[in-house]
Amino acid sequence: MSLLDAVLAPIFDDLVPGASPALRPSQRADFQADGALQVARALGRAPREVAQEILSRAMERGLEQMCDRAEVAGPGFINLRLSAGMLAGRLARLRPGAEGLGAPVQRRRLKVVVDYGGPNAAKQMHVGHLRSSIIGDALVRALRAVGHDVVRENHIGDWGANFGMLVEHLCDLGEDRGAEELAMGDLETFYQAARAQYETDASFAERARARVVLLQSGDPATLRLWRLLVDASVAHFDRDFQRLGVELTREDVVGESFYNPMLEDVVTELAAAGLLVDSDGARCVFPPGHTNREGAPLPLIVQNSAGGFTYAATDLAAIKDRTQRIGADLIVYVVGLPQTEHFKMVFAVARMAGWLGPSSEAVHVGFGNVLGPDGKMFRTRQGGTVKLSELLQEAEDRARALMIARTEQTGQPLDGDMARTAAAVGIGAIKYADLSTDRTRDYRFDWDRMLSFDGNTAPYIQYAHARVCSIFRRAGTAADLTAMAGRALPPEEDEERELAKTVLCFGDALQSSVESYGPHKLCAYLFELASGFTRFYEKCRVLDVAPAELRASRLALCAATGEVLAYGLGLLGIEAPERM
Repeated sequence: MSLLDAVLAPIFDDLVPGASPALRPSQRADFQADGALQVARALGRAPREVAQEILSRAMERGLEQMCDRAEVAGPGFINLRLSAGMLAGRLARLRPGAEGLGAPVQRRRLKVVVDYGGPNAAKQMHVGHLRSSIIGDALVRALRAVGHDVVRENHIGDWGANFGMLVEHLCDLGEDRGAEELAMGDLETFYQAARAQYETDASFAERARARVVLLQSGDPATLRLWRLLVDASVAHFDRDFQRLGVELTREDVVGESFYNPMLEDVVTELAAAGLLVDSDGARCVFPPGHTNREGAPLPLIVQNSAGGFTYAATDLAAIKDRTQRIGADLIVYVVGLPQTEHFKMVFAVARMAGWLGPSSEAVHVGFGNVLGPDGKMFRTRQGGTVKLSELLQEAEDRARALMIARTEQTGQPLDGDMARTAAAVGIGAIKYADLSTDRTRDYRFDWDRMLSFDGNTAPYIQYAHARVCSIFRRAGTAADLTAMAGRALPPEEDEERELAKTVLCFGDALQSSVESYGPHKLCAYLFELASGFTRFYEKCRVLDVAPAELRASRLALCAATGEVLAYGLGLLGIEAPERM
């Protein structure tokens, strides 16, 4: 945990600059520091001798007050067992919020732009938009929790040749009828109708191509219809994002059209820097180290042979705008792994042009695919794309049916607003199944597994939180962490001690999640915490235990557990119902 690291890290760095204690949980102690072996190799000394020196110096720096057992074991490991008094003291000082729960405040507060979401205007959001939206939202919340200044950007597809076809179809319907269809209907139906007309009606296709020219030249009437189309699409996106519990709103939309006026300047600056090369009529940059399968240099095309700007040009304009206008220190792109090579090249060219420099960085946070139960791409039974709105509705319906079945088995009525609770459980199940998977991997969409009340699932963790709330309802008091301050006694039972230790590891879990852009690490921690609470709940009496001080202490531990569960789930964008 961070307190131990704060004592040990300076000693390791003093012996070998940059060396780490390499602290990790251990079955033989609370924590084990493995770093002495690496330090010993660097110094050419015996590992146990080095480990003993480190331990002796650490004891003088305050480790003795933190641990009731600290020893060198094996070839040079340092085993540490936290003292019960230290655990109680730390618990007594917990407060609501990330910093109060032990999350480290960043030494340097960064301006971070997170690019996520990214649906296309005039198209319905579908399961393919799920991972970017969910992962991006969790990263925004986590980065903000540790103190960074975060700007959300939903880089939607709202420009290009297709919009000539779509605007012309809107004209054919009539503006009033078209606006009504867009507002009330299915965006996909509108898009498919326009596409079908384009492919079967030569006259319409010719008018659509002429409409593209009008759009790109800034014709006011065409731009007004285009804006109506985009606004209607964003309204659909807003409804899906709100239902999904993602913070993106229309204020966060920065579409491709926003960067369109900047593209000429991007090409001009690349040319002035001597980076542009003509290749078969296209204007390209060849970033060093990027080659095709034959080993030939790989170009990043910024303007094609017809004079049209590419996605690469738009992405370069976005980097330039985000670093120069917004002042971003860090840009995070939450986009699928197939775009890895593209972003490597875009980032390389941006550095060559000076738009990314020593004080600014861009990171591609890639992710795998959502697969169906058969291990293939997730589709409807008819082979079509799964619409996000339909997926969310099914999640709520399944959760409601599951909760009704559970109450029938127990004979207890379901408390609270069933519809709201079912939504929290169903939507939470979808999000947690995604976030608990290492984002670089594909995962299988399995309703039975993700809605299970057993195992590493959202319902299991949500139920642990609801159990905490039920304790305080029976106690007739609120689970107020501030009110419980100072009431923690040294834990008596093993399960009590393990739960206290896990609660205090929240900050480490959050920090690890932020550093790796890996929400699955926070999920793993929350599952460990919920599991620890379940063991504590089954072994340790709380309300009917004496003396009163022990009752108050265990209530304080429950309050801390509930606070961390709710706050941690909130960082994942998942609700923590008080009744289930």
